[in-house]
Amino acid sequence: MLGQALSAMPPVRQLDEVPRAHAGVSVKLALLKGFVLTCNEVCVPLSVGLQHLLAYLALHRRALRRTHVAATLWDDVTDQRAAGNLRSALWRLRSLELDIVGSQNQHLSLSENVAVDIYEAEKVARLVLDPTTDTDGLKLEDLPIAGELLPGWDEDWVLLERERLRQIGLHMLDALCERWTLSGRCEEAVMAGLAAVTSEPLRESSQRALIGAFLAEGNPSEALRRYGIYRDVLWRELRLEPSARISAMVEGLSRR
Repeated sequence: MLGQALSAMPPVRQLDEVPRAHAGVSVKLALLKGFVLTCNEVCVPLSVGLQHLLAYLALHRRALRRTHVAATLWDDVTDQRAAGNLRSALWRLRSLELDIVGSQNQHLSLSENVAVDIYEAEKVARLVLDPTTDTDGLKLEDLPIAGELLPGWDEDWVLLERERLRQIGLHMLDALCERWTLSGRCEEAVMAGLAAVTSEPLRESSQRALIGAFLAEGNPSEALRRYGIYRDVLWRELRLEPSARISAMVEGLSRR
């Protein structure tokens, strides 16, 4: 759920073709829609172990003890072997001559010079969820909210963060739908609402926001149709009826 879609995969080059660290080098780490590390828009190929190390540090956003990182990422071997694997991984990263991982007092952290897509997504989410922020200049297609975190990865530390980011994305879409409806941007509000219910069809807050957008733009038939779809899915999946709150939004329409 929650980062800006890549319009095209960056070109992949051999390690000796990757630009080395110097002023003006731009290192970016994308975790939404899949792991991609780029340097000046050139994709840097990494082994699975190095990908896990960078992703783990990025998701925790703070300095972590080396022993903790090693034990978590290599939990199927002895502590001594895990520590050796971590040293090897760090050596391979240093050989890239890029400022990616910082090390101090037996702690590791992702370098502040690395731009991470989920950080940008959360920054935008905080702005959207702040009722004092002006959202008139925002466009849905420009927001970094699309894409699942590291799809295909099943580690516990990924699953927890994936769900957290999914919830942040849904709350942001709900907020955009409601705020754009109030400001008269009904078409864009509908698009935000549809994005939310597509991601989570059983989420009532998203369904309410979308129905409200349809009503505001003068399309009661679409509002009633959306309510019917939600009611059917809710009953089929959970054997539940819609709440009185959402039913009241279309009650008058169904009696006409």
